[in-house]
Amino acid sequence: IRERVMAKMEQQSRQHSFPPDDKLRWRWPVKGRVVSSYRAADPSTRGILIGGKEGTTVAAAESGEVVYSDDGLKGYGELIIIKHNQNYLSVYAHNRKRLVSEGEWVARGAPIATMGRQHGRAVLHFGIRHQGEPQDPQKYLP
Repeated sequence: IRERVMAKMEQQSRQHSFPPDDKLRWRWPVKGRVVSSYRAADPSTRGILIGGKEGTTVAAAESGEVVYSDDGLKGYGELIIIKHNQNYLSVYAHNRKRLVSEGEWVARGAPIATMGRQHGRAVLHFGIRHQGEPQDPQKYLP
């Protein structure tokens, strides 16, 4: 899956132009409390967990092209990955239902999924990747 997504990072969209890094305006994908923070030293925390209520709408943190929408990556459940430009991706995992398909363009704030559960609690795993490397999403969010 990683190779497939990274190959799509190299491609230009036929219908949309991607903004430069300094024009990205990140927003929270759901309202809720961060129940697990990003820890660079721990590979199991490649993002943050945001608590909430199962079924809550998950929104795109920034506009972009859906490059992955499936449940084929073990440990992430229903997973969506959005490409925002040649450098940035956002990751949304443990969804109950995916509302977007691969190749679809989504606007910032558009509904992309509904919140699901992980280990018995309603959470969204949200991550930001810069050139494939995990970043602390809270450094990007307002």
